[in-house]
Amino acid sequence: MRKFLLALALVSASLSTVAVAQQRGTADEQKACTRDVQKFCRPVIDQGDFTILACLKENRSKISAACDQVLKTHGQ
Repeated sequence: MRKFLLALALVSASLSTVAVAQQRGTADEQKACTRDVQKFCRPVIDQGDFTILACLKENRSKISAACDQVLKTHGQ
């Protein structure tokens, strides 16, 4: 459960860091990517926001359509 919450926080943080001057990712955006972060990026969860973002982008062809849309919405 703790890793789940950490992943959720990191996804949220990565979205807000990437989208400088934009609002923090919504709860729906966080939810859209949480499962993908757990599935594809678990080994890098503790390596920072940009590492998780890079991981999601590296696995773009495998991530859910909802998470892909979140990345696109934030210019990724």
